[in-house]
Amino acid sequence: MTTPGRRERKKAATRQGIADAALRLFLDRGFDEVTVAEIAEAADVSVTTLFKHFGSKEALLFDEDGAQEAELVAAVRDRAPGTDVVDGLQAWLLRRVDGPPSDRRPGSEELERFRRITDAAPSLRDHARRMWARHEAALAAELARDAGRGEPSPADRVLAHVVVGIPPLLREQAGRAREHLDAAFALIRHGYDAAR
Repeated sequence: MTTPGRRERKKAATRQGIADAALRLFLDRGFDEVTVAEIAEAADVSVTTLFKHFGSKEALLFDEDGAQEAELVAAVRDRAPGTDVVDGLQAWLLRRVDGPPSDRRPGSEELERFRRITDAAPSLRDHARRMWARHEAALAAELARDAGRGEPSPADRVLAHVVVGIPPLLREQAGRAREHLDAAFALIRHGYDAAR
C-alpha cells in the first residue's frame, strides 16, 4: 500500500477539517440554521474550497459516504479465500458493531444527535435515501461480478437491499445490535443460498 503524498494528505486534512466544523455547527444549532458560509468560516476555508470537497450542504453531514460504499463493496471483493459472500458481509457488519470505539457506532451519544439532525431535515432524509440506494446498487453489482454475471440477479438485488437495511435496524436496537445482526444473517443465509 502506497503512502499518500503531501498534497493528498493536505487535501484530506482540509476535507476532514470542513466536515468536522460542519458537524460541530450542525450539532450545536441544527442543519437548517447553519449556512455554508458559516461552515467555511469555521473551517478557515473559502466557500469555493468547501464546494471543491463537498458537492452540497447535505454532503457535509455524510462525509463518510464514499468510504462506506468502498467498505461495503470490499466486504465482497476482498473477503478471505474460502469465505462466501454472506459470511463476508456479516463480518463487515460485525466489525461495525464490535469494532473499536467510534462516534458513529450504534448507541453512541454523537450518533443519536446525528440521527436527530437528519430526522429533522427533509433534505437530509432524501440525501440519505439516495446515498443508501447508490450503496445498494454498488453492492448488487459487486455480487453479480463476484458470481460471474454481467447483471445483478434478483437474488443479488434483494440481498443488497436487505444488507443495506441492516445498519438502520442496528441503530434502532443499539443495546441488542449483535443479537439482531445474528438473526438477520441466519435468515439471509438460508434465503440467498436457495435463491441463487
